[in-house]
Amino acid sequence: MQADSAAVEEVPVWLEVNGEPTVTWMCTPDQLEELATGWLHGEGYIETMADLIRLRPCATDLGFWADVKPERVVFVKRENKKRVLASGCGAVSTFLADPPALKHAPARGEAPAPDRMRVLFKDVFTRGDRYNETGGIHAAALTDGERLLFHAEDIGRHNAVDKVVGAAVIARQPIVGRGLLVTGRISAELAYKAARAGLAWVATPSVPSTLALTIARRSGIILVGRAVSGAPHVHRPEA
Repeated sequence: MQADSAAVEEVPVWLEVNGEPTVTWMCTPDQLEELATGWLHGEGYIETMADLIRLRPCATDLGFWADVKPERVVFVKRENKKRVLASGCGAVSTFLADPPALKHAPARGEAPAPDRMRVLFKDVFTRGDRYNETGGIHAAALTDGERLLFHAEDIGRHNAVDKVVGAAVIARQPIVGRGLLVTGRISAELAYKAARAGLAWVATPSVPSTLALTIARRSGIILVGRAVSGAPHVHRPEA
């Protein structure tokens, strides 16, 4: 009788940018406009909503046509990043920066104290409707260090991050200097998304990867592992 509630929904959603097929996500089918907007932001196609001319959903399929300023497409192609398979997204092909090519940046802010961090994560888990139903999903939240600003769940941890970043972009709310809470490990792609967004810190109850640490140290981001434990692991950027 409870078989259906023990599964989490997963569907393909495609995106074309200026008429070219660009990406297909395997994702949880909600907050899809936020997902598309956040992904465009993370890949450099847009910086603000002013760069997104139009985002049109397909009426007969799960997908979007995005029209962005042509100069942003030129910018992305000029970066000439290698296409890789991200550790957290299986066969979903994504772009990943070459860490040595990242410019050194100063620290962007300080992470909250451990007690406040645990309160923030408690709110993340309290809001997790799908997590509470199935346990088989990831969550992410943008925060100012005092409260959650945007929250999302998705079968893919990177999708959840794109959703909260996209929600902030759509709402025209500042992202630079904010914090990011994630429920899974901090992978290289996630750290790169945080660097692109200008986040000050990223925290997880799990741990970061070695490549994520390299990216964070160079880009001025604090990573906090074991964030809900009595002894969080705080990894600070290079001086």
